[in-house]
Amino acid sequence: MRLAFDWKVAGRERLPKGPCVIIANHLNWIDAWALLLQLPIEPRIHFLANPANLVRHRFDWWLVRQVGGYIPVDLTQKAGAELFQHVNECLRRGGVVAIFPEAAYGPAEGVVQPMKRGFAHFAVDNQVPVVPIALSGTKELWLRKPIRLQVGEPIQPDGRDADAMFELASARLRELVPAYSEPGGRKPLRGFLTHLLY
Repeated sequence: MRLAFDWKVAGRERLPKGPCVIIANHLNWIDAWALLLQLPIEPRIHFLANPANLVRHRFDWWLVRQVGGYIPVDLTQKAGAELFQHVNECLRRGGVVAIFPEAAYGPAEGVVQPMKRGFAHFAVDNQVPVVPIALSGTKELWLRKPIRLQVGEPIQPDGRDADAMFELASARLRELVPAYSEPGGRKPLRGFLTHLLY
């Protein structure tokens, strides 16, 4: 994957050395791999994931278990005590929890859909920062496609409640996501790579 795409990461030095909650916009299957490939190996990143999807995509599941972790979340149910328990334990042990709060692929580059609020509760309950990361170039993929990650400033809890953290972090992520114009030129393997895992 490092060779297949043209990766650029800005702001990597802003990442905290300890536990945090990462939020990012969501455009395609490669988004989780972009975070795993371009962010430090430690602390280990854990994604909230629907176990039903992982069972259907066994290769994906195997890869997640090798390089990161996942916290099961049933998208048909509201977040319950068990989900919070898993997230809290991960953060207490020094891990990172990564969430795509749109919960589904966005319709287009540069567009951020309404977000779910759980990430703000996780951060405030555990007194860890939220780090917004903007992804660009992942909606349609082709060989050597430019993919950009912009890491924003960590947002510390600083006495905020979950509502205030949600509003601030959501606004910061929206500000980070750049306007997009599609590169010209050849687009080898576009259909294959865009739909490779889903």
